Amino acid sequence: MTIAETREKVLSGETKLREIVEHYIEQIEAQNSSINAYVNTDFEDALTRADEIQKRIDNGTSGKLAGVVMGIKDLISERGKKLTCASKILENFESVYDATVIERLRAEDVIFIGRLNMDEFAMGSANEYSNFGATKNPHNTDKVPGGSSGGSAAAVAADMAMATLGSDTGGSIRQPASFCGVVGLKPTYGRVSRFGLVAFASSFDCIGPLANTVEDTARILEVIAGFDERDNTSSQKEKDDYVAAAQNPDKKIKIGVPEEFFGEGLDEEIKEGIEQILKNMEADGAELVPIQLPNSKYGIAAYYILATAEASSNLARFDGIRYGHRADKDEMLDELKQEEKALKEQFEIAKGDEKIALQEQLTKLDSPLIRLYKKSRTEGFGTEVKRRIMLGTYVLSAGYYDAYYGKAQKVRRLIQNDYKEAFKNVDVIVSPTAPTTAFDLGSKIDDPVQMYLNDVYTISANLAGICGINVPAGMHSNGLPYGIQFLADSFQESKVLNAGRLVELQFS
Repeated sequence: MTIAETREKVLSGETKLREIVEHYIEQIEAQNSSINAYVNTDFEDALTRADEIQKRIDNGTSGKLAGVVMGIKDLISERGKKLTCASKILENFESVYDATVIERLRAEDVIFIGRLNMDEFAMGSANEYSNFGATKNPHNTDKVPGGSSGGSAAAVAADMAMATLGSDTGGSIRQPASFCGVVGLKPTYGRVSRFGLVAFASSFDCIGPLANTVEDTARILEVIAGFDERDNTSSQKEKDDYVAAAQNPDKKIKIGVPEEFFGEGLDEEIKEGIEQILKNMEADGAELVPIQLPNSKYGIAAYYILATAEASSNLARFDGIRYGHRADKDEMLDELKQEEKALKEQFEIAKGDEKIALQEQLTKLDSPLIRLYKKSRTEGFGTEVKRRIMLGTYVLSAGYYDAYYGKAQKVRRLIQNDYKEAFKNVDVIVSPTAPTTAFDLGSKIDDPVQMYLNDVYTISANLAGICGINVPAGMHSNGLPYGIQFLADSFQESKVLNAGRLVELQFS
């Protein structure tokens, strides 16, 4: 059921809220062992809260989202709940406060049923880089669900939640939504507060909803959007009526069709399916406008320079001292002593240049504190996180900052300008969400460049700070879903919701 249908049934008394929660508990118990979408659940708390909200429903004081059962990506803070970011380094950490989005959803009587799997620290495009193991695609468990919000997309697709929250840094809501056949919305940067979101790349990260329908994402966005004084990147710009945009779409819209997004590398069947959708929209009154985004080809390179630079800075706080995984102190000290002893023994018998080299090694031997940092981070972080920290540290280092980081910032502005220019003439820009359907588990885990190319159509929206939505566009002949993406200018979420609803109507 949609959010509106659910609310109607609980308000009329036809359905009790506990029954809805029990339905999702049954679904999770039946499927999660094979899909691995949830990493933590709290059924008892969800049922207790259902009974509390039911009392407010019965006396007419319930919130506008009463009846909605949601899962939360495991990098958004919930007081008293584990906040692991799917990483060993935070495997036992519990959040001490609620994120702003959690406060706002709870105030409207949403029930949270569990924490969702993800790529470690949101770094990945397949949900295979997780300390809890890979999430599987509900349509075919041999396939990936996309990432990094793979658990969030899979939970909705498998009916293990009515809706979920994910985060989008370079396509991490929209791409898994495409692979799993659900709706995923990336708001404008600054539209939804990031307070309580564990940062990957602070100038890119956005929290957004995933659900079964465009209207459901609009209803959730309506609650979580808005200014937050605790987030200094939060916008004070007024919200639109998002639900109205989803309910009463305007068919006479101008759709920009960039030639760069429909060329080489795109699956032919996905291309044909999207072209047919656009022909149908045109027949109903939309205007298709050919456009160019000439700098979009530099998007992946610019993104992975800037995002990794921010990641290396943000993840410096995880050092094993204040919180998170700490290496065994005695083991670390013993290891250090053994190294020092071995070097000294070699030094005693060495001669000439070898003796000088060993003396330098002894001089540079780690202090116990530095070794604790190194060992804690080495044990705590996974392969992909280490890769991005190393890359980010490299591009920020002396001698390379201007050549890489500075140049990538200039490219980012060029991409922003391309979009600003395009939106002078069109309401939305259309593209595929991903170049292919979901790929095989493990097929790209050892080839990071191929993995990064999955975000080729989504990354530029994060570079530009604009909003975007994925809407299911059909089923491929291989039995897997694929999506269509609409992008709109900053704070124009109503326009992507409008366009997304027009696509839904073609399949209703």
